[in-house]
Amino acid sequence: MTERLPGWRDIPIGGVAFKPSEEYKTGDWRVFRPVLNKEKCNRCYLCHFYCPEGAIKVLDTGDIEIDYDYCKGCLICVNECPRGALESVQE
Repeated sequence: MTERLPGWRDIPIGGVAFKPSEEYKTGDWRVFRPVLNKEKCNRCYLCHFYCPEGAIKVLDTGDIEIDYDYCKGCLICVNECPRGALESVQE
């Protein structure tokens, strides 16, 4: 019998910046910004997990919110979204 490997929900949080550094607001560095289409979002939260800055938050309602004060516009979230719910918009 094959042993079940843990999924992402089973692994404890560690080593990820879920809260951006509040010392400096770095959002004005970006040239492009991600914009969310809530109708396409299925709440998989991949954007949240892949964001290296912790600028994508999961709200108590389960929705996501992008904190543009800290989003540097790397667009990793746009690339990782399987449903195309995030798109790149030039500032």
